[in-house]
Amino acid sequence: MPETLKGSCRCGALAFSLASHTPVPYQLCYCSICRKQQGGGGYAINLAGLAGTLALEGEESELGLYRAAIEEDGGCRISTGERRFCRRCGAGLWLYDPDWPELVHPFASAIDSPLPVPPHRVHLMLKDKASWVVPAIGPQDEAYDGYPRLSIAAWHRRHGLWAD
Repeated sequence: MPETLKGSCRCGALAFSLASHTPVPYQLCYCSICRKQQGGGGYAINLAGLAGTLALEGEESELGLYRAAIEEDGGCRISTGERRFCRRCGAGLWLYDPDWPELVHPFASAIDSPLPVPPHRVHLMLKDKASWVVPAIGPQDEAYDGYPRLSIAAWHRRHGLWAD
């Protein structure tokens, strides 16, 4: 059975909840979009939840939307990904991409529910990391210049962390 995750922005204007089979924050993304929007250690950690269960509390007018421009082979395109944030305090809340309509990806930094410590981590988009970042990649971790070969669900199942 999926676990309910609850999250909020820093100022308290917005709160949300959603069901997740994958509540273990294991992916560290170093792409320029994640690291510039979420800060932290030069990366963002995204979870996955069921889009149909996303519930928002607060004024919808406080919910901001950002679509990043992505550079591709010398050109740019606007991402289909919808990054949501609080207009009052700027806190990032989640990413939704209509290319995967069944999922929503809350930022682990916005989750207020206790999250388990992952036994392994996947470091993504290392070619885009900031020069000052030295990833702490342990022997049990995986590192990719692109995206991992396993889906979020497959990774959690492989490590026995899928919330049935």
